[in-house]
Amino acid sequence: MTSPTGPAAQRLVLMNPGPVLADERVRAALGGPDLCHRESEFAELMGRVRTRVTQVCGGTKEFTSVVLTGSGTSAVEALIASVPPADSGVLAIDNGHYGRRMHDIAVIHRITVHHLELGWGVPIDLASVEAALAADTSLGFVTVVHHETSTGMLNDIAAVARVAHRYGRKVIVDAVSSVGAEPLDIVGDGLDWVAGSANKNLEGMPGLGFVCARHDAFAALGPEPRRSYSLDLHRHYTAQEHAQAPAFTPGVPAFYAFDAALELMLAEGVAARGKRYQALAERLRQGLEDLGLRLLLPPEHRSLGLTAVRLPQGVGYPELHRALRAEGFVIYAAQEQLARDFFRLSTMGRMTEQDIEGFLAALGRFLGTTVERTEHVTADREGK
Repeated sequence: MTSPTGPAAQRLVLMNPGPVLADERVRAALGGPDLCHRESEFAELMGRVRTRVTQVCGGTKEFTSVVLTGSGTSAVEALIASVPPADSGVLAIDNGHYGRRMHDIAVIHRITVHHLELGWGVPIDLASVEAALAADTSLGFVTVVHHETSTGMLNDIAAVARVAHRYGRKVIVDAVSSVGAEPLDIVGDGLDWVAGSANKNLEGMPGLGFVCARHDAFAALGPEPRRSYSLDLHRHYTAQEHAQAPAFTPGVPAFYAFDAALELMLAEGVAARGKRYQALAERLRQGLEDLGLRLLLPPEHRSLGLTAVRLPQGVGYPELHRALRAEGFVIYAAQEQLARDFFRLSTMGRMTEQDIEGFLAALGRFLGTTVERTEHVTADREGK
């Protein structure tokens, strides 16, 4: 069997929103030495990663981060399961798949939820948020997704936080697909809790999620009833902060890679990375429109990292995926109600302008072939 990572392997341009194309230095870091996670060397590595993650989130010395082995969703679940006390409910803002996921996580952990369902790709209605909080004082927290990758929409989390704080509530943010490129400042935006992932805009490898918040917020979780064992944030915070050790066996190679990725992240800067992604996204979107394809969202609501595109007329996603994969490009299916008519394209990771041009050329060839085939079929039918 041929190894997909062998020297003869075709380079695939990953246009899915994580895992992303990574820098060679990040991939190389995965091959670090075998290391016991209870030794001082790992304590230093973990401490460095926690500090760097906090910096990327905009945290000051009052803030810290806890790093978990697992997906971004594991970090989101750890947050929702650990933070609301027994007598507090959450207002779950839902304008896409991942907003609904935050709602569903709360329900699974038997937390009282007010479901503010807005519709996919619908901007957050702050008046509705305010009305829900005013009507129910038991809703101590608001959950919201920053970059809703089901549609590519960027939600105004700072505005949500202002409304929540006006009513004395806290905000839990899913920043899995935004932190590292989209504008996000945990202090400046007034965010209380932020969850993220190593393998999207931070350009690390899959396998690590994290939560960033104030030290005192983590410490205050202790007396609360535990809804989870392995995803208990207070357990992880106590181990990482006081024992300088993970609570459980971590993904050591992923830590090596994340450390390397964070070093590159801080050297580039969040604003500069955002500009790099923006240039790629703008070229991609212009090229798609030049090819006659329609985009789901208007420009003012689009993220830097993902674009939802209507499928060409008469073409299903599997056919389009096969054709573009054969040319070296991996595209991404849309979810649920958008799956039949849309597909998604990411501009996260170490993608280049040449990659975008190559993709648009490949897509143009496919569309040209499709048009020719359709014209032939039409002509044949008319001839009969």
